[in-house]
Order: sequence, then C-alpha cells, then structure tokens
Amino acid sequence: MSHKFLGLLGLLVALLMMSPPALAGGGGGLPWEGPLEQIQESITGPVAGAIALAAVAIAGGMLIFGGELNDFARRLVYIVLVAGILLGATQIVGLFGAGGASIGVAERLDAQQARGETAHD
Repeated sequence: MSHKFLGLLGLLVALLMMSPPALAGGGGGLPWEGPLEQIQESITGPVAGAIALAAVAIAGGMLIFGGELNDFARRLVYIVLVAGILLGATQIVGLFGAGGASIGVAERLDAQQARGETAHD
C-alpha cells in the first residue's frame, strides 16, 4: 500500500472518530420549534376536539337534512366535514389506544421529570 493511501485512511478514521460529538447535537434550538409545538398543542387539545365534533355534526346534518344544496354549498359542507374529521383524527386514533408519532417527546418528558415538573407545566 502506498503512503498516500495510508494517510487518507488515517485522515478518514480521525474524521469518523470526531464526528459523533458533532452529529449528536440534535438541532434543538431552532426558532420555529416553539410556534410549531403551540400549533400542535392547539390542534390536539380539547377545544379542537369540541370544534371537530361540532363541525362533523353540523356538516353531517346539513348533508342528511339539508334538502337540495347547490354545488358550491355541497362542496363547502364537504370541506367543513373533512376539516372536522382531520381536526378530530388525533382523538379518534386515541380512542383505539394508539398514539401519534411524536419525535423527541420522551426525551422532553424525561427532562421535565428530572426537573420535577409535570407534563402540563
């Protein structure tokens, strides 16, 4: 083997040994994470569940008992129905005992428990 190849191999090994601390940062302080977490909490909260239930009930009632609706009104009712189902999807999935994919929630809960905080602080 040539000395050039061994030098490159040594450099590659040195870079790989230094990379785990650099890659383990997690990227946790991005400016848009706070607002996105607030939106997630708003969409999955009890108020969103009540709004979704009301939207599905009203839209379903309009489709069943609304008589003849023109094309625009029918499409608008369908949009409200789908939006209500999408807002209530997390509660629907929660009824079956399954949870959504939440990245980093376990780490955050462990950190909160270590500080003595509750999950709703």
